[in-house]
Amino acid sequence: MGVQHCKDLVDAQGCELVAICDAAPERLEKNRQEYGVKATDSYAEILADPDVDVVNICTPSGTHADLSVQALQAGKHVVCEKPPDVTVEAVDRMIAAQRATGKKLMVVFQSRFEPLYRKMYETIQEGRLGSLIGLHGTVNWWRAESYFKSPGNWKGTWRLDGGGSLANQGVHTADILQWLGGPVAEVYGKFGRFSHNIETEDKTVAVLTFANGALGTLTTTTAAYPGLDRSFLIHGSKGSIVVEDDELVRWRLMAESPDAEAEEERRMLEQFGRKGPRDSSVASDPFAFAWRGHLVQFEAMAEAIRTDAPPPNSIETTRHTVELLNAIYESGRTGQPVRLGAT
Repeated sequence: MGVQHCKDLVDAQGCELVAICDAAPERLEKNRQEYGVKATDSYAEILADPDVDVVNICTPSGTHADLSVQALQAGKHVVCEKPPDVTVEAVDRMIAAQRATGKKLMVVFQSRFEPLYRKMYETIQEGRLGSLIGLHGTVNWWRAESYFKSPGNWKGTWRLDGGGSLANQGVHTADILQWLGGPVAEVYGKFGRFSHNIETEDKTVAVLTFANGALGTLTTTTAAYPGLDRSFLIHGSKGSIVVEDDELVRWRLMAESPDAEAEEERRMLEQFGRKGPRDSSVASDPFAFAWRGHLVQFEAMAEAIRTDAPPPNSIETTRHTVELLNAIYESGRTGQPVRLGAT
């Protein structure tokens, strides 16, 4: 993921890649030659470098808070990969450090920047779906056993990954559900390990009760060979929206006539619908991004720094996503529904 950040930073307007830090010597040297920038295995050296304004954290999830806090206290702005960390307590430490230093801290949830999801968010905020009734997300993906043997063997561990198919692959879907529907008040979840030799789960199912009264479901897996779809169904008292693999499938909102409804759906499908088959997707390849959402986020961070404005995807706006993940796991362990604090 650090390499992906490098690729997008090079092309992002208003951004400049000046240094990289990596504990793996071969990877460090390869990318030093690729990008022609300073390279070090010393995080302290990065934090002391006056040419570095922003530090991008692309390390195992359970290390995000410690490294982010160090960077903030060193006077750097921070872009942190998802999730911000694996526990709410760690996220709260990040929030406290950001407020104490006044530096900017943005979390990578690039799906919030995708034009389709932004349009859905705006439509819900405008009240065009009416009262929300159901918010449903599924992640039917596949990861080979080799995926979990990445350097450090941290994937699929509770301490550093925070979980499995939910905490790593499903976190974007969980984030979009709470971003669109508002905070979740209660969850009931179950999870299990079926196809992988890992510490955590590769299948999770949860029922969500939102604070606004809507009901939802969230299912995630990395055991659906060969890697199937991610989908959303969002419906309210005035309409329904269906998305599959980040492409619009249905958009039917109440209007003055059936013809007007059909015409709006036609226009929306033309803009956001399926354009043709893809060679690959993140369903089976974690780096087969359909668009450059990281680049857009980096440009947004640069703009926030130039204008001294709060960045999008601030640490406060992502806390509830981590709270939601942990509540689902707690419910799965106890067999009982779990109430969340943000109601």
